[in-house]
Amino acid sequence: MTIVERFLKYVSFCTTSDENTGMTPSTPGQMEFARYLADELRAIGLSDVTLDGNGYIMATLGPNPDPSLKGRENIPVIGFIAHMDTSPDASGRHIKASIVKAEERDYIDPRYAGQDVIVTDGTTLLGADDKAGIAEIVTAMEYLIQHPEIPHGKIRIGFTPDEEIGCGADHFDVKAFGADFAYTMDGGAIGELEFENFNAAACKIHVHGLNVHPGSAYHKMVNSMRIAYQLAVMLPRWETPEHTQGYEGFYHLIGMNGTVEETTLSYIIRDHDRARFESRKRELEHLVRKVNREFGEGTVEIEMRDQYYNMREKIEPVMHIIDLAKEAMKAVGVTPVVKPIRGGTDGARLSFEGLPCPNIFAGGENFHSRFEYLPIKSLEAAKDVILEIVQMVAKATLNR
Repeated sequence: MTIVERFLKYVSFCTTSDENTGMTPSTPGQMEFARYLADELRAIGLSDVTLDGNGYIMATLGPNPDPSLKGRENIPVIGFIAHMDTSPDASGRHIKASIVKAEERDYIDPRYAGQDVIVTDGTTLLGADDKAGIAEIVTAMEYLIQHPEIPHGKIRIGFTPDEEIGCGADHFDVKAFGADFAYTMDGGAIGELEFENFNAAACKIHVHGLNVHPGSAYHKMVNSMRIAYQLAVMLPRWETPEHTQGYEGFYHLIGMNGTVEETTLSYIIRDHDRARFESRKRELEHLVRKVNREFGEGTVEIEMRDQYYNMREKIEPVMHIIDLAKEAMKAVGVTPVVKPIRGGTDGARLSFEGLPCPNIFAGGENFHSRFEYLPIKSLEAAKDVILEIVQMVAKATLNR
């Protein structure tokens, strides 16, 4: 099976995650896909394939250098990780993918001119985030199995559920994974290499009102929707996703459901700088207190939880793994583009749990939207980067 065929098979599974179910995985399609993947990993020849009750997959490709080679036992164990779910921001059901020339779609970046690109029919997302990453990892492992002449150490792979709702690392067993370091194949455009991400928190604000007949509402009715709106516009207008870039943080209103009696605002809070991140959380709490002073204590309640932190502080002590990824990209003809993630990956939390885990491009563009696309050359290049990394690590260790 080619990498393109593999990817197209993967996107036929609906794996949209859902933060409201309270389950892991959060949707049954993810477990269906996980069972398929586990069977596939066994079929291509990987060992120690496990699928736990929460939908986490781990597997091993054992080392292959000649046992007589000095230093074989010192080759670091490398991990490669990707997530199985797709974003709830757009439909992931009944994806109709096709291959077109880049020029056939006006939303495809001109730099891909002349290339074959995988797109949808415009009614769903594609799922390159992160089924492209899974296809790249599985195809690379299959290639290594079919080419035993290529030296490599022990490789561990892991596939996780629910990354898109901030829960991908919740039940990931770092100790059982047993890698010295790892890479998530979960970045965007070709060349991207990321070891900085947002600090992230999720917030729900509940506004309680009182509904009475509007004809007799004078000094009685408390309209929760109007109070919620008042609170929302108190936040800085320009500190939103559509007005920020690079290292700039934001408040993002992602959901609003309300009646006169009860309204809920759902926010995510993001900032690369930890101090500014904490300040943003305090600002929301301050606004809630301010509104309660006006309308009465208990009118507004806030729930806040941290989701992940900036992995930079955990990667900086082991920057050689960033240098390794850069050199691997250059070796296969890809120009590294080191940039901060305006989001997060499983690798952010895993880095804080003791597994340094920067992020390498998976190749897709316009993630989470109906206009998502995946240049095939980018898909293949990411697979080649994986192969180059494992060879470079083995050769460097054996040549010492």
